[in-house]
Amino acid sequence: MGVRDWWAGLQQRYDALVKLYGAVAITTYFTIFFGTWFSFWVAIRAGYQADTVAQFGTVGLAWALTKATQPLRIGVSLILTPFLGKAWQRFRGQAPTDPPTN
Repeated sequence: MGVRDWWAGLQQRYDALVKLYGAVAITTYFTIFFGTWFSFWVAIRAGYQADTVAQFGTVGLAWALTKATQPLRIGVSLILTPFLGKAWQRFRGQAPTDPPTN
């Protein structure tokens, strides 16, 4: 299994979660994305020194570092979304839906 196959598998699993949980999956992913981006921005502003800050700026470097963590962020989204989705469904009084098993 190559990197492309692994990446395609992650994308398929995420797409399945989006179909199953909808806005909960998207909200989970973007909350993690913007939280990571903001955290990197704060770290850079707090004094993290890198030669590339002058070239990209603080926001640009924070975005690049966030983009580098994308596989990890997708993995965390894949783990958290079923739990958050079921909790949201219970909160709304709906029967919890089980995620696909593949």
